[in-house]
Amino acid sequence: MKKILVLAFLFATVNIAFAQKKEKLFNGKNLEGWVVYGTEKWYVEDGLLISESGPDKGYGYLGTEKDYQDFEITLEFKQEANGNSGVFIRSTVDGTKVSGWQVEVAPPGHDTGGIYESYGRGWLIKPDPEKDKALKFGEWNKMRIVVKGDNVTSYLNGVEMVNFTDAKIGEGKGGVLLQIHDGGGIKVYWRKIVLKKL
Repeated sequence: MKKILVLAFLFATVNIAFAQKKEKLFNGKNLEGWVVYGTEKWYVEDGLLISESGPDKGYGYLGTEKDYQDFEITLEFKQEANGNSGVFIRSTVDGTKVSGWQVEVAPPGHDTGGIYESYGRGWLIKPDPEKDKALKFGEWNKMRIVVKGDNVTSYLNGVEMVNFTDAKIGEGKGGVLLQIHDGGGIKVYWRKIVLKKL
């Protein structure tokens, strides 16, 4: 009996420690913990975070107040209109000029899950074209991004999209950002944004 109680205690302790590492980045109510960059629209409606092009049709970003180095982030997104967006890692913003790396969120045929370096080397890696069928345009999609040291791995609806190792990414520092691409006509819904430090 004593052994069972000790095992139960250890199991509960591990579960609590695991839960404490997880951080809900979006509370479903407001933009607490986030900073808006640019004049594009970021708002909360019916428990969803909505990103939408504004009249300026420029780039827009919603960034975390905190920086995150090694982490796993999971989130769900649903695209409307052309849906060109992305999730930036270890990134910083000056006005609407972002320095960092984007895991692409885009319409079909435009490399969702690939990694792009803004104002730098451009595309670093794109998923194999056949993996594009993992994207469910107009429906909810689950994205998972694992960032550890100089490695980034992205998953879309359970499919590994890219696994990329890069020294420059390994040296990067900054927060997590969501993007609205320029050009107008973009609307993307987000929910269940959870980060676990590694």
